[in-house]
Amino acid sequence: MAEWLYEEGIGEARAILVEQGAIVEAAIELPGLRAGAVAPARLTNIAGIATLDDGTEATLSPGGLTEGTAFHAEVVREAIPERGRLRPPRVRATELPPRAGPSLAERIGNPRAMSGPDRFEEAGWSELLEEAMTGEIAFVGGALRMSLTPAMTLFDVDGSLLPAALAEAGAAAAARAIRRFGIAGSIGIDLPTLPRDGRQAAARAVDAILPQPFERTAVNGFGFLQIVRRRERPSLPELLQADPAGAAARALLRRAERQTGPLTLHAAPAVIARLQSEWIAVLERRVGGAVTLLERPGLAISAGHVESRPS
Repeated sequence: MAEWLYEEGIGEARAILVEQGAIVEAAIELPGLRAGAVAPARLTNIAGIATLDDGTEATLSPGGLTEGTAFHAEVVREAIPERGRLRPPRVRATELPPRAGPSLAERIGNPRAMSGPDRFEEAGWSELLEEAMTGEIAFVGGALRMSLTPAMTLFDVDGSLLPAALAEAGAAAAARAIRRFGIAGSIGIDLPTLPRDGRQAAARAVDAILPQPFERTAVNGFGFLQIVRRRERPSLPELLQADPAGAAARALLRRAERQTGPLTLHAAPAVIARLQSEWIAVLERRVGGAVTLLERPGLAISAGHVESRPS
């Protein structure tokens, strides 16, 4: 039976849906404006730019408002990080009163916070983060290469199987990755060129794995399949790839908070720079000891580690 596991981490909340010991869905939530929130706003540009009370600029869905109009804005899509920029959140005018958007914990049913054995790691949390960061995803007989673009998330399928088998296995692997990483919006899967029967089998593999609602095309003669899913928030790869140092810093804190007593965190300078003082204060309370930060210029961003010190 599938089970949601949840952690209220330092700097982020995280959750995984585990089925038969493997992660089938995963999410990380950072502080900020959430989908479903309603906030006072004003239309500041007739081209469709609204400014919320906290100063956040958002794109307003068409609604017949005139420039300068005050209204309540409902967040229908959170800000999306892209390489070199942040796509602003999208809002629509509503009569609803101001409210916060549902948190990750609320969306998955308010689970109890995790304690005891590291069930995230047992299910493959670190491997999942590595796949989301690098875009390299292996499956039996082949591999996916995932690429983020402003227009869509693309999966390229490659491997040693015969074309029909590779297309079916690759389509299934891409569908699993889409669900696991919370990828939405426009998605493309580039499969081997196939005869009609092989195209239909690949499409059925997607349908069997990816939960509704979504729309998709048929596999065309060049082996391309497009999927569209409703997009409310960033995917896991978008969050991690837009800020590798921040992601590495939060992952290091996760490993550290499972220790006790005084600690030294060894990490690349870019990672140390992202460890906010308030995060370290929370970490010290959780581990019951002082925390020292030590820059290691020769370390890769992902190679930070935690050293326990004598009390």
